[in-house]
Amino acid sequence: MLVCPPTRYLVFFQYFGTKYSGVMETSSNQSLIGVQNYLEKAVQNLKPVAPVKFHISSRTDAGVHALCNSAHLDIQRAPGKPAFEEKQLVYGLNRHLKPEPICILNAYRVSSSFHARFSALSRTYIYRLLMGCSHHSEIPVFERDLCWAPVGGYLNVPAMQEAAQFLVGTHDFSTFRSLNSETPFQNPVRTIFQVDIQPSSGFLSHHYEHRGLEFWELKFRSRSFLYRQVRRMVGALVAVGQGKLTPHRIKELLELKDSLAFPPNAMAPPSGLFLKSVEYSEADLDTTVAPGE
Repeated sequence: MLVCPPTRYLVFFQYFGTKYSGVMETSSNQSLIGVQNYLEKAVQNLKPVAPVKFHISSRTDAGVHALCNSAHLDIQRAPGKPAFEEKQLVYGLNRHLKPEPICILNAYRVSSSFHARFSALSRTYIYRLLMGCSHHSEIPVFERDLCWAPVGGYLNVPAMQEAAQFLVGTHDFSTFRSLNSETPFQNPVRTIFQVDIQPSSGFLSHHYEHRGLEFWELKFRSRSFLYRQVRRMVGALVAVGQGKLTPHRIKELLELKDSLAFPPNAMAPPSGLFLKSVEYSEADLDTTVAPGE
C-alpha cells in the first residue's frame, strides 16, 4: 500500500500555566515539565508512523497562561489510513490530554510551507491586575495564580495610561527585555501596535462586590516580543501607578536602551500574564472565524 505524505496541521490550544515549566519542551528528568511534552505524548497515542513534533508559535514562561497559543505539526498515518479530519484530531488530542489543564481549541489543515511561528501576523497578550488588596491573603481564592495584586492597593490608572502611550510604535526595547542566551542574536527593535488599560471583571466577582476589589487588564499587541518584555513593561507601568516612576520616565527608559537601567525588582510576576491570541491571515487558515474568540 502507498504511504500518504504527512499532513500539516495548525492547532490552537490553551492551558493553565501554573504547574508547567513553560510551554516549551523540557527533558523528562526535570521537576516541572513543559506543555509541549504533554502535547507530543498525546499525539503519539494517535499512532502516527513517525514521532510528531509540535512547532510552537509563541514561547511562554513558567507560570504564564494561554487563552490561545498555536503550533503546527506534521502527522503521517499508517498505509491505507486517511489524514485526520480537523475535528477528529481535536477530539483525539483532547481525549489523551486528560486530566491536564490543557485543551485543543481548533485545528486547520495548512500547506506544507506554513509555519506557526513565522507565519503569525501578530500576538496579543493581556495582563490581569487586581486593585484593592492591602495584602496578598485578600486575593479571592479563585483568582490566585491568575492575577497580580500589587502592594499598596490602588494604582493611578490615568498616569499608567499616559505612560503606556510611550511604548506604542517602533522602538529599541533593550531596557525592557531580560537577558538570556539568545540576547546577542536578537534585534531589540520591536513595533508595539497597541497598548490598552481597561477595567475588567474577575471570576465570580459579582459575588464579592462589597469588598471593593477592581480588576484591570493591560493589553499588548505586536508581531513579536522580546524575552520577558511584556512582564517588564507591566512592572514599569505599575511602578508609575504607584507613584514610584513618572509617566515620562518610561520614555527615558526606552531611550537608555540598557536592560540594566530597568528598575530593580519591578518585573511583574508571571501569574497575571496570558497569551490571548496569535493572529494569522485568513488565506492561511481559509476561515473567517477568529480561533479562540
